[in-house]
Amino acid sequence: MNTMGRVALVTGAATGIGLAIALRLARAGYDIAVADINAPGAEAAAKQLRESGRQAAAIQCDVGDRQAAFRMAEEATRALGDIDLLVNNAGIARLGPLASFSEKDWRDLFKVNVDGVFFCCQAVLPRMLARRRGNIVNIASWNGKLGAPDFGAYSATKFAVIGLTQALARELASHGIRVNAVCPGIVAGTAMRAQVEREGQAFGLPPSSERAKMIPLGRLASPEDIANAVAFLASDEAAYMTGQAINVTGGLWLH
Repeated sequence: MNTMGRVALVTGAATGIGLAIALRLARAGYDIAVADINAPGAEAAAKQLRESGRQAAAIQCDVGDRQAAFRMAEEATRALGDIDLLVNNAGIARLGPLASFSEKDWRDLFKVNVDGVFFCCQAVLPRMLARRRGNIVNIASWNGKLGAPDFGAYSATKFAVIGLTQALARELASHGIRVNAVCPGIVAGTAMRAQVEREGQAFGLPPSSERAKMIPLGRLASPEDIANAVAFLASDEAAYMTGQAINVTGGLWLH
């Protein structure tokens, strides 16, 4: 994939999808800056990456804090070199009907899921623009293409991520920078999935085991399924792709 020695900054990379992305990119030859609000988790992930033979740095960061996002990018650059790839994976979920959704939950969602993407992009872009090359992959969701009851606020944030992806892709194409998004479907084996299962029960939502029956490929996604899509978009094999929002849903969503 011609990515040996490049540097990737992955947010929310201590566990779950983010960790799977970091491990997959390391196998492709990237050195990894592991950013997460969970400092011990970030260090554990970085240690695992170093044991695999790649360079790695652990950085604690609240991506929804603009100054923290800029410090994160500076620290990653000092530790590993110029950032070739930013993966905006950090995200949270909150469920509930919009009519009674709390202002705090609404603002928390937008702080992490939208402001976090925006601030992290702003943090890495000056050096990417100066070098006239770079790559950004944003983790959106199939809920960013289809609003669903009790997922309305979360969906709004992921629609925003897709909109940011498209706008940035057009702004940056002439500067040699590609921007794409990955839209996961229902992903098993993550802390967010466990949280959504718990909260969903309160609103009468079916468990993911039942929802899996609606998926044409007959199973839930794994974090590795998402990581493989990110690795492709990060590679030179996707050199003619920008502004895309790629579904990884097992056929659950097609547009």
